[in-house]
Amino acid sequence: MFYRIFSDISVIILHKMDFKAALIPFSEVPLTKQVLLELLKEYKRPFDKINELGKQGILVMIKNGLYVPGPASLVRGPEPFLLANHIWGPSYVSLESAMSYWGMIQEHIYEVSSVTTKLSKIYNTSFGRYSYIHLPSPYYSLGIQQIKLTERQHILMASPEKALCDKVVLTSGILLRSKKQVSDFLLENLRISEDRLKSLNIEEMKNWLAVSPKKSSLEMLINTISQL
Repeated sequence: MFYRIFSDISVIILHKMDFKAALIPFSEVPLTKQVLLELLKEYKRPFDKINELGKQGILVMIKNGLYVPGPASLVRGPEPFLLANHIWGPSYVSLESAMSYWGMIQEHIYEVSSVTTKLSKIYNTSFGRYSYIHLPSPYYSLGIQQIKLTERQHILMASPEKALCDKVVLTSGILLRSKKQVSDFLLENLRISEDRLKSLNIEEMKNWLAVSPKKSSLEMLINTISQL
């Protein structure tokens, strides 16, 4: 697919058209350094051109080697969740970010939270803060769904059940030993409604217990939700 795009773009560049036109086929997708170097292969100093395009607001660098179309390009950039998948991976969107997407919590989310098999990281970008927390395999790979945001944007995100389990597993100091602790955590702390909790797939959550961190806390979580 990219080779076909590059062929078309080369024609545009050779005719000295505006670089903005070259970005149009890349609407809604992140741009890697390799892609930009291909687009700018007619330039003797492509990195100087990349810096110039950044100053003009046509490109925005998210991190070293990863860019998106800037506001001056008039090209639509990728959604924050898609960027999250690309900034540090393998990873999937989870925790409060996924729980907000699924309508489990109502609070405004100020950063995109993800889970990764790699080292934990935090990226502060011009598009917001992106945090990544390590989880081990095989637990990591369970409960991940592919979500279609737009025709061109598909992301990896935790299911509602996995996002909640991840929240329990990754919240420091949370050890659920009684139904009251679980109820306080879910209804008072996270403010998830009983109806939303009742809609969760308890059987799927049970299947994860054998390889889950904080197994006893997740068992108490599942038992409490099942009795609502």
